[in-house]
Amino acid sequence: MKKELRKVVIAGNWKMNMTPSQAKEAVKATAELTAGKNGCDVVLCVPFVDIAVAAEAACGTNVKIGAQNVHFEEKGAFTGEVSTSMLKEAGAEYVIIGHSERRQYFGETDETVNKRTKAALAAGLKVILCLGEVLEERQAGITAEIVSMQTKLDLAGISAEDLKNIIIAYEPVWAIGTGLTATPDQAEEVCAIIRNVVAGLYDTAAAEGLTIQYGGSMNDANAAELLSKVNVDGGLIGGASLVPEKFAKIVDAAQA
Repeated sequence: MKKELRKVVIAGNWKMNMTPSQAKEAVKATAELTAGKNGCDVVLCVPFVDIAVAAEAACGTNVKIGAQNVHFEEKGAFTGEVSTSMLKEAGAEYVIIGHSERRQYFGETDETVNKRTKAALAAGLKVILCLGEVLEERQAGITAEIVSMQTKLDLAGISAEDLKNIIIAYEPVWAIGTGLTATPDQAEEVCAIIRNVVAGLYDTAAAEGLTIQYGGSMNDANAAELLSKVNVDGGLIGGASLVPEKFAKIVDAAQA
């Protein structure tokens, strides 16, 4: 982390978990446990049906609420999708775009990730943009090429000013939901690669100001070591974010 240059963000991705009543209690508990801990921003990205109740529960606390996806059109015949205006009116400030589960199971591509990102930014939402390699790509030694390509395609046509409202989350697909975690050195290496690509697309100042999270089984046990790395500016937390006590410990680790 380089707090003098960029914001540290600890974000939870609840995935398809928590009913509205459960969400209300979990947000309240998280807010109580993280109150006054201003060394990082705290975000919970919740299922669509939970956004309004979560935003109400988070009101007046340091917890911000985000969504897990958004469509690139404002309205129309897109059954099952949700627009930027729907998210904003429900109370979302952030949105995850391009998560590997969206790419793997629901046909998300770098082209649609780019379109969704542009739509979210235009609406005033902050974007957590996910990218990362699969196991076969890492074993083939092409991690750098894959994440570089994803970074360039996902940020295509996005201005340096809009980049200020983007967080990139490096999530090695092989470490999501598997219990495997990239070593701190592996996480640092790839986050540095992403930052270098951004410097080439924009400039050094833009790259140095960009928050790059690590995702992929970050938890309360390994967070401190991962967050000690210069280019790791926070985490996108899966399972541990469902347990307020564990999530709060990760927030504690980001206070250093």
